Amino acid sequence: MIAVVYSGSRFADWKLSDKGEIVSNFKTSGINPFFNDEKSITHLLNKTNELIYHAEEIKRIYFYGAGAFSKSRQKIIENAFTNFFRFSKVVVEHDLTAAAIATCRDKPAIVGILGSGSNAAYFNGKKIKENNFGLGFVLGDEGSANWMGKILLRDYLIGDLPKKFQQSFTGKYSLDRKQILDKVYKQPYPVLFLSSFADYLLDHKKEEYVKKLVTCGFEKYFETYIIPLSKQYPNVPLHMAGTVASGFQDWLEEVAGKYGLQVNSVVKEPIYNILDYYSNKN
Repeated sequence: MIAVVYSGSRFADWKLSDKGEIVSNFKTSGINPFFNDEKSITHLLNKTNELIYHAEEIKRIYFYGAGAFSKSRQKIIENAFTNFFRFSKVVVEHDLTAAAIATCRDKPAIVGILGSGSNAAYFNGKKIKENNFGLGFVLGDEGSANWMGKILLRDYLIGDLPKKFQQSFTGKYSLDRKQILDKVYKQPYPVLFLSSFADYLLDHKKEEYVKKLVTCGFEKYFETYIIPLSKQYPNVPLHMAGTVASGFQDWLEEVAGKYGLQVNSVVKEPIYNILDYYSNKN
């Protein structure tokens, strides 16, 4: 049996497969070594019934996640998983590698992620080439769910939302200034709070404010990540992954066109393609 995990900061998608057949398919809280230490990851594993039941049957685990960008960060996850899945070989990689496998397999491409966070890199057909992107939810994440939530809340607090939209948002969440500032500056994992508003924006795509917000984020994303990569690696396809890229795909393609680029494919949940990839290898 193999397990494939694709994790953002909010949620982790799990798929357990035996001889090409899906045995179990579920979500847990996100596993990000930037926010979660070995102890908290172990606690999450120990409270997930599907994992407890199948732990000794799983022989290989392929984990791809946000924040797993360095050997030290990957080791946090690897240690927790190795202790829990005692009979399993554990592979831990960055989520950009998962996006590459899911979208272009072994073909060179520029690969981007727009989900809870955002990132992009060049994939040479075998591995991701490291760069200076991926600065996280404070300094980076342009165009992501986190970035959109941050701008939305800022506009809400300063009274810059259109009147009807402001009323709708207030009716939905009943958040005041004190609550918002407390969640952002005092509570743990503010990125989870900020990125949680992406679903609300998706449900209100017809609002002009939403299109303006999302389009602005995508423009910043292209100017920060994609344009520099396309200049450095011309004439290679662009592939995207993530819930934000998928949910707002029409606007994403529209923005790409403004820069003379084309989005060759968008994959909402890379885990399905990754599972197929490894099921065929094992």
